[in-house]
Amino acid sequence: MKILQILRRKLSSSQIQSTATPSLSLAFFYRQLHSSSNPASFGVAFDIDGVLLRGSNPIGGSPRALKRFYDDSGTLKVPYVFLTNGGGVPESKRAKELGSLLDVNILPLQVIQGHSPFKQLMRRFENELIVAVGKGEPAEVMSEYGFKNVLSIDEYASCFDNIDPLAQYKKWTDKLDGNQSSKSKHTALSNDPCSQRVAAVFVVSDSVDWSRDIQVLCDILRTGGLPGKEIAHQPPLFFANDDLAYQALFPSERLGMGAFRIAVESVFNAIHPAALKYTSYGKPNPSVFKNAETVLMHVLQSCPTNHQVDGRKQFFKTLYMIGDNPSVDIKGARQAGSPWFSILTRTGVFKGKENHDDFPADLVVDTVEEAVDYILSKECIS
Repeated sequence: MKILQILRRKLSSSQIQSTATPSLSLAFFYRQLHSSSNPASFGVAFDIDGVLLRGSNPIGGSPRALKRFYDDSGTLKVPYVFLTNGGGVPESKRAKELGSLLDVNILPLQVIQGHSPFKQLMRRFENELIVAVGKGEPAEVMSEYGFKNVLSIDEYASCFDNIDPLAQYKKWTDKLDGNQSSKSKHTALSNDPCSQRVAAVFVVSDSVDWSRDIQVLCDILRTGGLPGKEIAHQPPLFFANDDLAYQALFPSERLGMGAFRIAVESVFNAIHPAALKYTSYGKPNPSVFKNAETVLMHVLQSCPTNHQVDGRKQFFKTLYMIGDNPSVDIKGARQAGSPWFSILTRTGVFKGKENHDDFPADLVVDTVEEAVDYILSKECIS
């Protein structure tokens, strides 16, 4: 009933106003949009964890919700992207995983992860030694972006004897040794990382071993990229996001990359004469939402008959952000401004009965399926 009341008010008022070259692998996706007789004047960005999935389990009727963006023949009716601060695997691999879990066809173009902006730094550090931190395949992610001399922090730490004084007590790390990315290891190890200066550190995804990673990062950052040497100018440090917490399988929230950043910064500032310098990406940074808009528009503009109406270019009248974290998803959409419309679900970080006090959404719903119901009803799409 509450949704219907909100919908009636919205329908009675005016609507909210307002980079990569496509490859052959995108042809099917573009043909889908090309065949739509009524091109959508809106787009949708979905957060993943706590909205569509909890761990690897779909929640909130997410598979049914996404299927409503396609017609019976599988033709895409509504352009959408996944806008997540998560990551740790290449966008191509994440697209396949999401497609399997949610039972829809998803392309890498539609997956925007926290570390996706790192590719813009490739030319700056293309041939320099960089260290990639985090779970999953952080070095493989950076290699796919074009970085040619990259090591994961697991690989880098293994080059130095005794750099982690607690290593002998971490029996679980033995399982990791056989799972390293041979692609990155053979590229960088052949150049003896111990004698190379680390040009930059990229925290791609959540750290697996905080004690070791904080120790090694402090060693790199305090010595100008040469652990064990004298104190020198700090190399650049980049974080894929600054989420303090996120919703995983455990009932209460888990500490995220933002918590790890606080830990690194606190230790570094306590032992180094100058404060830590770093750059964080990810939501709620308005640039992330601007990039999402560009990606969505790129899809439409790649279809000549789909982005023009009576000879005029089509622009999105409304872009919907569906998220579960008020301080990340909703704050980001609010800061981005028009044409963004924020929808907050109760399936993740947020569980309140009313709207969030500090970062109120334009609409609060129980599940992503309810959010999609609202959007398609408002946009008059069955």
